[in-house]
Amino acid sequence: MTPTVAEPYSRAGSLGPPAAAFAHAAVLLHPRLRVERVPVSVPIGLVIEAPENTREADPVRAAHPVQEIHPIERRVALFLATGAGAGQAPIAPGTVGSAVGILVYLPLAGLGLALYAVTVLGLIFLGIWAADVAERVFESKDDGRIVIDEIVGQLLTLAPLVILAPRVDLRSPFWLVTGFVLFRWLDIWKPGPARWAEQNFRGGTGVVLDDVVAGLLAAILLGAGVLAVGGVPGD
Repeated sequence: MTPTVAEPYSRAGSLGPPAAAFAHAAVLLHPRLRVERVPVSVPIGLVIEAPENTREADPVRAAHPVQEIHPIERRVALFLATGAGAGQAPIAPGTVGSAVGILVYLPLAGLGLALYAVTVLGLIFLGIWAADVAERVFESKDDGRIVIDEIVGQLLTLAPLVILAPRVDLRSPFWLVTGFVLFRWLDIWKPGPARWAEQNFRGGTGVVLDDVVAGLLAAILLGAGVLAVGGVPGD
């Protein structure tokens, strides 16, 4: 009787991979072996893994590898994203970023409502771009060093002071401190809409939009306070 391919394998199958390899060689060399289709089984416990370089990569990093970021683009983006280095603060970089937002507000508020609105809107779009690049450079989602979102959120919080001027002093220490505290509270707490924005957007958009929402909510509260008090308490 002519031996088949299945026979050498069935006899060597229980002897492990070396015997199976020998049987395979015998099949190739034996001139009278008749080729048959036989099922191939993997021994229990044997795990076959793809090489490291063939495993699935992060689609975002694969599409935008850090190496492709132009050096000038990298510097400009990190300068904006970290608030000119404020995000490098060792303690509470988000709070430091909000303080930078107040420093930006002071000269900006005197330019009038139209220029203030255009500037803040431009910073939102620039902030999204800068935060997106910074995430890729830092290789970390919403890295703590990224504070452009706090700067933008603080500017939005203080917008009612520009809108309601001259009814209220644009640079009143009382309202500046009140706006600062309101924004920090809402940015840390992240009520419903802010939390939703953080969880449903990725990249720079997700980094910035939750602070935009927190800033808008803080602006509503600040504006209501100004209208209720009618200026600075005690004046």
